[in-house]
Amino acid sequence: MSFWGQFNLMNPSSPIQEEMLLFHDHAMVLLLGIFSFVAILGMTLLLNKFSSRSILEAQTLETVWTIIPALLLIWLALPSLRLLYLLDEQSNSSVTLKSTGHQWYWSYEINNGDSYDSYMLKDTNLLEVDNRAFTFFGLNTLVITTSADVLHAFTIPSVGMKMDSVPGRLNSMSMYLNMPGIYYGQCSEICGANHSFMPIVVESKF
Repeated sequence: MSFWGQFNLMNPSSPIQEEMLLFHDHAMVLLLGIFSFVAILGMTLLLNKFSSRSILEAQTLETVWTIIPALLLIWLALPSLRLLYLLDEQSNSSVTLKSTGHQWYWSYEINNGDSYDSYMLKDTNLLEVDNRAFTFFGLNTLVITTSADVLHAFTIPSVGMKMDSVPGRLNSMSMYLNMPGIYYGQCSEICGANHSFMPIVVESKF
């Protein structure tokens, strides 16, 4: 990865992550526009020799700088609400993958009844595990997560997935992978001393 490539988000591997990248670019356009406008206005005020101390009110100006930010917030809120709806939508799933967080490893169970534990391997940059979670690309996979002890978080950045694993509660999210490959993640909740030693690896197969 190049130096400039590290300033952007990871390449998307699912439609949800693609939508997240689009929303990120959409929000950056607004933020850069506001930053540029404020910077230009600030420089203009610093270099201006005229004084406005005698101006007591400007009704038109106050109306404009109230309406324009409201419109900009609506421009940002509409795609945000659409993205939240897409994240919450659950299509008919062909595969169900249940993940259970433990201190400090993951347990997986597939809808055919197979279950196994997934421990981190030594000398692998804290990413590789002995038993990967398997799924198929091009099929909707329902991922269900919970915890057996403390709060964990099932997170795979390139897929756009982040769910809290809460004891006594089942959280679910649909996962649709565009291509076969190996996708890495980690618990993103500070769940204890060995929090950084419980990676998540999902392998997508044909």
